[in-house]
Amino acid sequence: MSVPQNGPAAQQAPGEPETTGNLQDRRTLEQPARSLSPSDTLRLSSPLPLGIFSGIINDIRSRTPYYLSDWTDAWNYRVIPAIVLIFFANVLPGIAFSLDLIETTQQYGVAEVLLSSFMAAFIFSVFGAQPLCIAGVTGPITVLNKTIFDIIERQPDAPNYLQFVGWVYLWGAILHWITAALNWCNFLQYVTLFSCDTFGFYVSWVYLQYGVQVITRQFPQSSTPSEALDGAFVGIILALLMLGTSYLFRTASRSSLFHRHVRRFLADYGMPISLVASSAMAYWGRFNRANPNTLPVGRAFQPAGGREWLVKFWELDGKWVGIAFPFGFALWVLFFFDHNVSSLMAQGTEFPLRKPPGFHYDFFLLGITTFIAGLLGIPAPNGLIPQAPIHTTSLLVMGRPPKKDLENVVAPNRVSEKQVDATQQSGRDQQGSEDLSRTISRRSHLHIPHPHIKEELEPDPTQAKDGEGDERRHELPVGVVEQRVSNLAQGALCLVLLTGPFLHVLSLIPRGVLAGLFWYMGADALEGNGITRKLLYFARDKALTPANEPLRNVRDSRILMFVAVQLVGFGATMAVTQTIAAIAFPVIILLLVPLRTLLVPRLPFTEEELAILDGPTASPFTMESVGGKF
Repeated sequence: MSVPQNGPAAQQAPGEPETTGNLQDRRTLEQPARSLSPSDTLRLSSPLPLGIFSGIINDIRSRTPYYLSDWTDAWNYRVIPAIVLIFFANVLPGIAFSLDLIETTQQYGVAEVLLSSFMAAFIFSVFGAQPLCIAGVTGPITVLNKTIFDIIERQPDAPNYLQFVGWVYLWGAILHWITAALNWCNFLQYVTLFSCDTFGFYVSWVYLQYGVQVITRQFPQSSTPSEALDGAFVGIILALLMLGTSYLFRTASRSSLFHRHVRRFLADYGMPISLVASSAMAYWGRFNRANPNTLPVGRAFQPAGGREWLVKFWELDGKWVGIAFPFGFALWVLFFFDHNVSSLMAQGTEFPLRKPPGFHYDFFLLGITTFIAGLLGIPAPNGLIPQAPIHTTSLLVMGRPPKKDLENVVAPNRVSEKQVDATQQSGRDQQGSEDLSRTISRRSHLHIPHPHIKEELEPDPTQAKDGEGDERRHELPVGVVEQRVSNLAQGALCLVLLTGPFLHVLSLIPRGVLAGLFWYMGADALEGNGITRKLLYFARDKALTPANEPLRNVRDSRILMFVAVQLVGFGATMAVTQTIAAIAFPVIILLLVPLRTLLVPRLPFTEEELAILDGPTASPFTMESVGGKF
């Protein structure tokens, strides 16, 4: 079981606060925390396995014993808000990302996007080794597909677009299978927060950019009646309403206002409530008369343009089969980084997970979903950022150490993660001790802020009592509901949306609301990104900066130098995606890894500075699946 069953947090019912007993081996637990620099990470790594399919086999062997508990552990209230939150955070941005692709190519529709999301959820939740990772239609794949369309449509003898993309996906799928068979996912051990923060920074700005793009496309391109302008301006109002109410609910959930159950409810359902309320405003009074633009939908379970679902890509002319290979290579590069980084972030060091990962096996499954996508003529799904870590965050179970342990804590954000992992397991049976060692090994030795887990977490309402005041600050993650149901359920809801009545409901959502959703998700992810945090460090009053802030131990010039290298990588990626050369942007993203491994250590940083500025994305336990030691 991934969540302790003898604590009240596991059942989400009122009861005594969870205590964690005496600290075990206090001297060991109170040792100074230190992150592993990339060079340290490399020294921990084991040689790459030489056996073909050995990575896949090891992933299956390590994950199979947990398969039954992946379903039984879902009997927990945390699964319900996780389903609701990730459904809205997955399907609506996926549709909005695809609007440009839908309107440009005329080959895709809302049905294709929903079917792609369902296929990914079904395969990875039922057969996958990492069911917490949410897969769906992303912004990068829509950029890639649109670039392919722009390139081939310029040719005098342009091939059938879907048949050509079918071969692109087939080549990409073959490279996926080769990668998994030859254990190339082991190179993920070189991926650090440097690459993840840079890519996450890029994705955050893509969300913000698409929000602006959704708004600007509502304005007419030529002189039209004022009614069209009225609808566009109402779209802006709805976008700002969606953004403002979402932030309002989020702020209230982290404040001292209202009862603890209300705060928890706002944290779980604030964003979906904002979306429904903002959409309803479009049909109120003068807003309704302005007739704002809504989502385009087709017929139930029917592909765009009245074509058949099966794409006969084997009928493509031979020369285009060969031309499709470089595009398939670009797809493979994109998915290798994007999907695996999504999996790493969904199993990051800040999550007290106990079940093993399976990168090789899941990447093999990603090849299967990519091939099926080409066969059906739907956008290929892959891991989602920031939805994947948001999903894990929504499944967190919070707990609080006993008061006698809190007396040894100087500040909430200085609680040793080793102490948390040790104390939450104290007093349990032999299986609990085994879980303790596993959890300690999974956690990073450095407190690394995460964009989806704030320093002052809202406590579980079953754990907090009225009048406890500042003790709520000491709420810490004590478990994650590791299961497959939430991923499968949100995918099933995508299939439900394909029915006629729910397609009609979907068509009522204004595009302006989707723009606000983009802005909220992008700003929320940007707010907690490592690059943003380092930049905000310089804007703070140093007299009010905590004395235990790790960046105080790094020279200001070195912080700026590190961030400058990250911003160069971000700028290069963003600039390329705005041109016809966007087909090469996955390569630039992948180059972030050797840039960190080969170039950054040659810059004038000390090992201690690099250990603070950077760190491993996941713990040694997680990285064991890709060649690390545990």
